[in-house]
Amino acid sequence: MLYHLFVPYADQFQLFNLFRYITFRFGGATLTALIIAFVIGPGLINWMRVKQGKGQPIRKDGPQSHIIEKAGTPTMGGVMILISLVASTLLWARLDNAYVWIVLGVTVGFGLLGFYDDYLKVKKQTSDGVVGSLKLLFQFGIAFVAGAAAVATLRSSAGADVEMATGLAIPFFSVILPMGLLIFPFAAVVIVGSSNAVNLTDGLDGLAIVPVMIAAGSFLIIAYLVGRADFAEYLGITYVPGAGEMTIICAAIIGAGLGFLWFNAPPAMIFMGDTGSLALGGALGAIAVAIKHEIVLAIIGGLFVMEALSVMIQIASFKLTGKRVFKMAPVHHHFEQLGWKESTIVIRFWIVAIILAMIGLSTLKLR
Repeated sequence: MLYHLFVPYADQFQLFNLFRYITFRFGGATLTALIIAFVIGPGLINWMRVKQGKGQPIRKDGPQSHIIEKAGTPTMGGVMILISLVASTLLWARLDNAYVWIVLGVTVGFGLLGFYDDYLKVKKQTSDGVVGSLKLLFQFGIAFVAGAAAVATLRSSAGADVEMATGLAIPFFSVILPMGLLIFPFAAVVIVGSSNAVNLTDGLDGLAIVPVMIAAGSFLIIAYLVGRADFAEYLGITYVPGAGEMTIICAAIIGAGLGFLWFNAPPAMIFMGDTGSLALGGALGAIAVAIKHEIVLAIIGGLFVMEALSVMIQIASFKLTGKRVFKMAPVHHHFEQLGWKESTIVIRFWIVAIILAMIGLSTLKLR
């Protein structure tokens, strides 16, 4: 919004010229989202505490310490993240950019689904929310439309490689794997998989939000480079016209995440719930699809992949052999059962997320 308000007058007022630059606007987006979260956070937490009463229901099959330590903590903190993220993006992004609306559509759509899921859990005081099959159907519906819109946007962009729109970039190699119509279900799987992987990771105070910010910071760099034809050519990566605006959304995620972490730091005053985890995971997946770095998402977001795989392995092993591979899944609960303190698990997982982000960023140069 600010871009459209001030840039037309940049010739008369030199200061307004700053709004042309993505580097200026993503700084503004970060600070704006952070300030909004700080301002609305206390009131939102108090309101949630009154409305929810007993707070988020704690899984009875989870670690027993959680029943004592986390009972009564309000959930739906993702509302704080969504308000900060969306408001900041609308202020600082170019609203004539299709990718902005695609990613925001996924973020808000998944956030609303998560909000309804959290509402059902609080209302019934059970860990069962929306039926799993219905949740996936809704997610895939949104993700398929978003993926198709991203492909159509790239195909119609001036200066873009049209064949790349339906191709898959292979990291570490300057190779494009033709996907054809398979690109649509593939994009949907990336978005839905990312959303649910972040959701599974959100089990300890601060565990999910910091890796999300680390991933967003990594994609901020990649989106800026992918959106610049000169940098993309130099690095041998796919040029995606307009993808630079994804840096604004990434910056807003970081700012909103920092604001939320202020209240979510142990002991948490509020949990993000499915409202936040489904929305943030979906946002990362949609950004990866928009900038054509889907496989790199699996590297940068490797921590989320690890959490999701631990659940799938646990379920498959128990159904096939009757035995469990992990003491408890997702894997962060396994380490809790081994006697690791919650703070130790969270910080070590943050370190893993940073290492994986560095590996993912290295794909930009190692080719």
